[in-house]
Amino acid sequence: MAPPPPTAAHVSQPVIDSFAAAAQAPDTATQPIAVVSERLPWRHTFISLKVRNFRIFAIGHFVAVIALWMQRIAQDWLVLQLSGSVTAVGITVALQFMPSLFLGPWGGMLADRFAKRKILILCQSAAALLAAALAVLALSQRIEVWHVYAIALALGLVTVVDQPARQVFVNELVGPQYMRNAISVNSTTFQLGGLIGPALAGVLLTAVGAGWAFAANAVACCSTVATLLLLRKNELHLSAPAPRRKGMLREGFRYALAKPTIYWPWLMAGFVAVFAMSLPVLLAAFADHVYDAGAGGYGLLNAMVALGALAGAIASARRRNLQLRSVVLGAGMYGLMLCLSALAPSMVWFSAAMVLSGFWCLMFLTAANQMVQTSSNMSIRGRVMSLYLVVLIGGQAIGGPMMGWLAEHLNPHLAIFISGGVPALAAVTVAVVLARRGELTLRLKFTQRSRFPRKVLSLSVNSKVQS
Repeated sequence: MAPPPPTAAHVSQPVIDSFAAAAQAPDTATQPIAVVSERLPWRHTFISLKVRNFRIFAIGHFVAVIALWMQRIAQDWLVLQLSGSVTAVGITVALQFMPSLFLGPWGGMLADRFAKRKILILCQSAAALLAAALAVLALSQRIEVWHVYAIALALGLVTVVDQPARQVFVNELVGPQYMRNAISVNSTTFQLGGLIGPALAGVLLTAVGAGWAFAANAVACCSTVATLLLLRKNELHLSAPAPRRKGMLREGFRYALAKPTIYWPWLMAGFVAVFAMSLPVLLAAFADHVYDAGAGGYGLLNAMVALGALAGAIASARRRNLQLRSVVLGAGMYGLMLCLSALAPSMVWFSAAMVLSGFWCLMFLTAANQMVQTSSNMSIRGRVMSLYLVVLIGGQAIGGPMMGWLAEHLNPHLAIFISGGVPALAAVTVAVVLARRGELTLRLKFTQRSRFPRKVLSLSVNSKVQS
């Protein structure tokens, strides 16, 4: 059985009230966001892992994420070696994410209408077959660039259905009390896998080639299916499937636009996705053309990003308040770190900048994801998350080839400066717009020190839009 909710020492009554309000509010209402008002003790940083179903899911997900990162790194490096073109790497990224750009809302509609667990089992089975096909082609030395393109496109079609269901399934595993924490645990798992996966991929690419990385991902996808089958269905927090009716996609779109806590994270995710989420493409250019570090160096740079992202995921799990300013600040700082990396004089300094970039990228992504999910009703959450993923994943389909072209035809330093500069400028612009509307305000606070009474002026940004 799922553990009882945290005691009053850890979750305040407004949090409990907000969960009840969210469950009862109609689709057109703006619901309050569940905010943990006290900082959790360290032993409760990942409290959602107390839930048996989520713990099993997280273990399987961790193994799968390591293998997924291995496949991503191996796939990008293989295309670079076969074609000699960074633009070709960008095209691979685009083909993998392009289906989400056009078909994402239909994937969300499926997540609202059908059982999420069954959807994930089918999607992971298909992903295993695709990874196995890549492995056979690579190990038999018959693989060509068009093979990678075709399988990347097929995997993108699987992602269209898999990602919205996966996002919503977290709530079914842990219930509303632990949803925010579970989202952070998922991010931590993904980034810890991203720390280990690229390092293992670098070793495999150097030692035996890309084929074994693809084979490992095929096995990992099968292990994910096994963990899904092990879940206790009677302990899932199931929601009634949405009945099929006309205008379901339009309803989700109107719902998202009507809520500031969905619309603004959605907008910021667009700028970040198009310009700054294709970082592996740029890292391939830096590893190959700037530092001549080879496959091992490419894996190392990706691991540095994942190291910072892991720290960001842990920090987000302990975040006290969930506010719109967290989204804007995270996007702005991520862009700023990428701009600073363009000025790095050596690979050591560039790696350090990648750690900071990974940290702020995860702070933004978890804040945006949590805000969008906790701002939407369960009956429409699949469609809302699919629209968010259309922007986040589909934006990479546009940004991958664009950033690859910039890195190849201009230079990698200018490309990564543009990659960070546009989201940073967008964050400043959004902050100014919100401030002018009164949704983001400056607050002057006087505090008094103990022993030496004096007034100290502190400056903070307070977001009024929380729901």
